Amino acid sequence: MPQGGKSKICDKVTSLFLSFCTRDNMEDTMRKHIQSLSVFQWVLTFLLMGITFTILLIYMLFTSLWLIPVVYFTWLLLDWETPERGGRRVEWVRRWPIWVHFRDYFPVKLVSSAPLSPDRNYIVGCHPHGIMASSSFCNFATEAGGFSLLYPGVRPWLAILAGLFRMPLYRDYLMSAGMVPVSKDSLQYLLSRCGSGNAVFIVVGGAAESLQSIPGKHSVTLSGRKGFVRLALQNGADLLPVYSFGENELYEQVCLSPDSWGWRLQRLFQKHVGFAPCLFKGRAVFSESGWGLNPFPRPITTVVGRPIRVTHSPVPSEEEVDHYHALYMQGLKDLFDENKISCGLAESDTLEIL
Repeated sequence: MPQGGKSKICDKVTSLFLSFCTRDNMEDTMRKHIQSLSVFQWVLTFLLMGITFTILLIYMLFTSLWLIPVVYFTWLLLDWETPERGGRRVEWVRRWPIWVHFRDYFPVKLVSSAPLSPDRNYIVGCHPHGIMASSSFCNFATEAGGFSLLYPGVRPWLAILAGLFRMPLYRDYLMSAGMVPVSKDSLQYLLSRCGSGNAVFIVVGGAAESLQSIPGKHSVTLSGRKGFVRLALQNGADLLPVYSFGENELYEQVCLSPDSWGWRLQRLFQKHVGFAPCLFKGRAVFSESGWGLNPFPRPITTVVGRPIRVTHSPVPSEEEVDHYHALYMQGLKDLFDENKISCGLAESDTLEIL
C-alpha cells in the first residue's frame, strides 16, 4: 500500500477515535451536570420552598387570585393533624428518576448488616447529622438507595423538624416522600397504630450535631439523648443504629468560638427555633472550583447496623432506659469500628460520643 494511503487510514482512525472520546466526554459532562442540578434543586427546596410558598400565598390574598389561598388555607386547617397521623406518602414521588441522579452525584451507597423482620417495628438512629442530612434523605425518603429491596416488607419513615409541616405546600411535598414530624404524638402513632413493619428514622443528634459537622471529624451528639430509647421501650420497638461514613465531608463549615456573638446566636436559634444556622461552604453547580450551595461530590456509605431487641415496657424505669441506651451506644461504636476501614478511614480513627 502506498505511503499516502496508509497516512489517510491513520488519519481516519485517529479522527474516529477523537470523535468517540469527544462524545464520551460530552456525555460524561452532561451526566455530571444533570446530577449537580438534581442536588441543587433539593438544596433550594430544603432552604427556600417553605418560606417562598408562605409569602406567595399571603401575597395572593391581596390580589384578584385571593380565592386560591383562601381555599388552600381552609383545607390546611382541616388537614392540620395529617402529618402526625402517618402523613400522606406517595410511592411514585419516592421513586422519581431525579433521586437516582441525586444518589449518583456523591455517590451514596446503602449497606445492610442484617435483615429486618417485617413483624417488628424499629426506631432507627441516623448518625451523623451533617449539614443537611443528605444521606438520610437519599436512603430513607427516596428509593434511590434500594431500601425496599434490602428490607422487603419494612416501611421507612424519616422524622424531621416538626415546624416544617406548618409551611403551606412544603408540608405536602414532605409528606409525599414519607417524612413525618419528629414529635412524640407523630412517632407514637406510627409505632402503635400502623401495624408492624415500620422503621422510624430519627437523626438523633439534631441541630447540636450539625454544628459539629467538620470534614475529618467523627463525633455524634448522643450521651444525653434518651427520648428515642424511652419511646422504643414504651412501644416494644427494636433499636437500630445507622452510621453514614462521609456525611461530614460534604461541606466545609466555619466553626465559631464559644465566646463569639455568632456562636451565641446559633445556640439561641437552636433553643427557640429547633435548628442552628450553619456557616458553610459548598461548591458551585457547574464548577468544581467555585463557591456555592451544592455539597462537594464525595462518596457516602450508609451502614445499617444490627437490631437491638427491646422489651415492651409501657412505663419504663430510668434503669431500663439507661440500660438500652448503653446497648445502643455500644452498638453504634461497634458498627463504626467494623466498617471504618472498608469505608476509607484509618484503623486509628475513633467515634467520639458527646
